[in-house]
Amino acid sequence: MKSILKIIITVFFFTLIAGGNGLASQNWPDKIKLGLIPTEGGADIKTRFKPLIDHLENCLGLKVEPFSASDYAGIITAMAHKHIDFAYFGPKSYVEASARANAQALALELNKNGAKGYYGVIITNKKSNITTMDQATDKTKTFAFTDPNSTSGCLVPSVLFYRDLETPPEKLFREVSFSGSHGASILAVKNNKIQVAATNNIDLDRMTEKGAVSQDDFNIIWKSELIPGSPMCGRKDLPESLKAAFTGALMSFNFNKSGLDKLQTGGYAPVDDTTYDVVRYMKRLKAKLQEKKGN
Repeated sequence: MKSILKIIITVFFFTLIAGGNGLASQNWPDKIKLGLIPTEGGADIKTRFKPLIDHLENCLGLKVEPFSASDYAGIITAMAHKHIDFAYFGPKSYVEASARANAQALALELNKNGAKGYYGVIITNKKSNITTMDQATDKTKTFAFTDPNSTSGCLVPSVLFYRDLETPPEKLFREVSFSGSHGASILAVKNNKIQVAATNNIDLDRMTEKGAVSQDDFNIIWKSELIPGSPMCGRKDLPESLKAAFTGALMSFNFNKSGLDKLQTGGYAPVDDTTYDVVRYMKRLKAKLQEKKGN
């Protein structure tokens, strides 16, 4: 009950800010573009976000055009050049975008249980004999990150390799590659194209829910500490009233159960930039460890 009341107050607050100036919307663009990092692939993620996009259009009275790219960097670059107005980033890609693309975190994605975060995991095929990290890192296996700007798909496992295992991944596996997305990594392990891969529990659940894989297809041989949830962001230079209205619309989407089911998330919560300082710390730590290892 307290969480519902908090959401109602938050929605009212942002709606009040957005509507406080009767001329505010005159400074808004005719439409807005929403960038979506390709966690599953461009077409799939646009389909998953459609109920939210419809909701945003109804709340804002603006056309909302989804935009994806072949990799995370494409979304960061698009915001840096003002080709998109808002974006769904992962924690690390947000940190990059906040430094390079004037991005501002507006709301944090909740998992389906309402938690403000998720877990990185390393997976193997259930039918393999790889059930531990020791077995995975015997220098004969193939390994896949997802994208260089992915948090759970690159940054977090990199800290594992450099800090905890004290060895660059290239020296732990026969071959290291980037799959391009979490969905691609998960399918590569299922189809035995890659033996070991980094992903996260949320995308593994999403791939299971849409019937692409089964949880029984995999061994989870490592799990990270809690990672802050992915943020929805806007460019800092957008009208404050538009950012406030966008944030309020996200919060009100929490009451749309069918929309949340399609989005495969638990909704949104207020957030600020400092939430992602832990990700900045991991970036600095990874760079320091890499330099120490001479890689």
